[in-house]
Amino acid sequence: MHSTTQSADSAHTYSHRLAEIVGTAIGLLTLTLPLFVIAHYSSSSVQNDQQPITYNLKADAD
Repeated sequence: MHSTTQSADSAHTYSHRLAEIVGTAIGLLTLTLPLFVIAHYSSSSVQNDQQPITYNLKADAD
C-alpha cells in the first residue's frame, strides 16, 4: 500500500514541479516579450520616419 502512495506522491510532485516551471516561463514571457516588441517596432519606425528639416527663408531687400 505504501508503494502505491509513493508513486502517486512522486507523480503529483513531478506534475506540480512541471506546473511551476511552465508558470514561470509564461510569467517571464509575459513580462519581457512586450518590451522586446515595443523596442523593435519603435526603433525601426523612428529611423524610417525621420525627415530632414528645411526652412524657407525670404530675403527682403531694403
